[in-house]
Amino acid sequence: MPVDVLLVEDHQVVRDGIRAILDRAPEFRVVGAVDSGAEAVQFCRNTAPHLVLMDLSLPGLSGIDATAEILRLHPECRIVVLSMYDDENSVVNAIRAGAKGFVLKKASQLDLLEALRTVASGSSYLSPEVSERLVHRMQSADPHGTSEAPEIQRLSPREVQVLRLVGEAKSSREIAELLQLEVETIRSYRKSMMKKLGAKNATQLTHIALKAGLISVGAGTQR
Repeated sequence: MPVDVLLVEDHQVVRDGIRAILDRAPEFRVVGAVDSGAEAVQFCRNTAPHLVLMDLSLPGLSGIDATAEILRLHPECRIVVLSMYDDENSVVNAIRAGAKGFVLKKASQLDLLEALRTVASGSSYLSPEVSERLVHRMQSADPHGTSEAPEIQRLSPREVQVLRLVGEAKSSREIAELLQLEVETIRSYRKSMMKKLGAKNATQLTHIALKAGLISVGAGTQR
């Protein structure tokens, strides 16, 4: 049986190109193609594809948060991240969110197919450049293994997800819409995070998200 694949990519030219590649590979069957993280999550609420090829840079709900949400709904799903960027934070955050593969958009068709086959078979796959980044991060890390922002270890996975969106300057209402939760639920998460992190406002939450590598400089203007 072919492996059912959901494509998540906001550029139609790229999305169509990847679909054409997979259509020529009999072991894969594209069951959906969407252009946002929120649509990917909604698709997976109704359908459980075996494999998701997820772009990181998406409008609204990021590829990282969409990955975490899909795996919360379907832990058995396997996700391969597709990205233009090989910076350490992107790689580490994708893996933390549960991605089993990380492929750069400059990869060849053969490399992309190898990544999908490897992850579909139950193993993990990282592009060579990505592996080098991780090795560099490990070699330059604190020898005592402490995190740059150990305080976020106090947060639940959902709170980390909300923290990242707060850091991207999303309001509680926008976060609620993206995660399909009640606004009061998001406000409760924010209150809990502030207590756990000792933060007094959204600006301090953003600083913590930035320090932890959840967001990059210039991710948004705080509200």
